Amino acid sequence: MIRVLRPVPVDRLKLLVFDLDGTLIDSAQDLCNSVNATLERFNRPHLTDEIIATYIGNGALTLVRRAFAADDGIEPGEELLAEAYKYFLDYYREHKLDYTYAYEGVLEALDALHKVHDQLESSERTNPARKMAVLTNKPVRPAQAICEALGLAPYFLNIYGGNSFATKKPDPEGLLALMKEADASPEETVMIGDSQVDVQTARNAGAWSIGCTFGLAPGSLELIPPDILVDSPVDWTAALSPAKIDL
Repeated sequence: MIRVLRPVPVDRLKLLVFDLDGTLIDSAQDLCNSVNATLERFNRPHLTDEIIATYIGNGALTLVRRAFAADDGIEPGEELLAEAYKYFLDYYREHKLDYTYAYEGVLEALDALHKVHDQLESSERTNPARKMAVLTNKPVRPAQAICEALGLAPYFLNIYGGNSFATKKPDPEGLLALMKEADASPEETVMIGDSQVDVQTARNAGAWSIGCTFGLAPGSLELIPPDILVDSPVDWTAALSPAKIDL
């Protein structure tokens, strides 16, 4: 189902930027397991998966910091946080694909969107074919490895992570960099994600936004509504395809 809150000029879009966790992939179980393994290593009590899931989306360091403060509300000191963060990253790198998978319909939707791109490129339109990219707050190396393992990487111009730039989402630095690479203006760019972080990133860059209600943090989309809401990856194709393109 697609709910249009503000019409997006789909026929003028040149760049589609996807979040990763909760948008293209369900990585919640591996992230939760890695957090609890880290807590256990430092003699902290485990947290429920439901609680950990609410901490995902602002980068791995913030995820670890929130998890360590969950029990008593006291944030860990910088030295402890650094040690815990390193352990988390090392553990997650080894277990990032234990349970992680691409959401149903993601590969088909990306394939269909490339079909749209090919048709647009071969038409008489003055705009070049659209490009697609990933911008996530997950560290870039595991993000790239997951996309490669799950067959997502070939669809994207680039895959940027939370340590690819000096800032993370919702700062627009990464999105603006992708716009420059794709030669796209903010009005020609859309950010697709499952949380308010992604919507705010789009707003901060002056771009359009699509919110995914099937992700890890759909409730936060009520706080900062996107321009379009979709309930499934299958809906991306309809939401992002000009009416004249016959799929």
